[in-house]
Amino acid sequence: MTNTDYQSDTIKDVTPEPLGARRIVVLISGSGSNLQALIDAQSHDRLGGGEIVAVISNVADAYGLKRAHEAGIEAVALPHREYDSREAYDGALIKVIERHEPDLIVLAGFMRILTPRFVQRFLGRMLNIHPSLLPDYQGLNTHARALADGVASHGCSVHFVTEELDGGPVVLQAELLLNADDTAETLQEKVRSREHLIYPIAVQWFMEGRLQFSAEGAKMDGHLLPEHGMRLSHADAAEELDEDLDEKLDEESQG
Repeated sequence: MTNTDYQSDTIKDVTPEPLGARRIVVLISGSGSNLQALIDAQSHDRLGGGEIVAVISNVADAYGLKRAHEAGIEAVALPHREYDSREAYDGALIKVIERHEPDLIVLAGFMRILTPRFVQRFLGRMLNIHPSLLPDYQGLNTHARALADGVASHGCSVHFVTEELDGGPVVLQAELLLNADDTAETLQEKVRSREHLIYPIAVQWFMEGRLQFSAEGAKMDGHLLPEHGMRLSHADAAEELDEDLDEKLDEESQG
């Protein structure tokens, strides 16, 4: 429905005022490639009306801060080594974040284990992306662990942040079928491209009010999502990314 055909049962001939941009704060620790994907989506009006108002890094020289500065976004360095404890750091981080009054906090390569106080303060409005098909391979070194186990598929997951490490309700995943010659390095590159694809989509859904956190789990348009959330297949992700499927199709036909 557009503004031109809006109707109300109680107020006639009144066009509702558009909502102001909803505010996003992004937390990073490194290069900020997922941050860049979000900045690019915002520049094409694909964040559901959301606006990245600040980028905060716990590493002073993180390249992602430069990305933010070049995009005209406030870039804040808050080095964790300047604080005596994890609790003290998270207390300071809460203050910096709340100064920007965010509707959503996006963890984009933020390499910190968050304290319960921090998680509870922003519960239900904090998203993270993880390089595996959760609940498989929580924690670090996901690509090497997947290769060691000889799995057929791998990928990435967007999930709400809870006190359980990489254990919050999953929203959206993108699948990757492994090749015989894949290494941890090639998997990292392929999975990262899928992260850049699905993270802006999940943020857009949240900004549009379609995606919500509940005690039962993640909900989309009011419906409870399954444990793995929604999943983009290897073929669909490859098509969106213009990847060559011929090699994978040949392998499958010979298998």
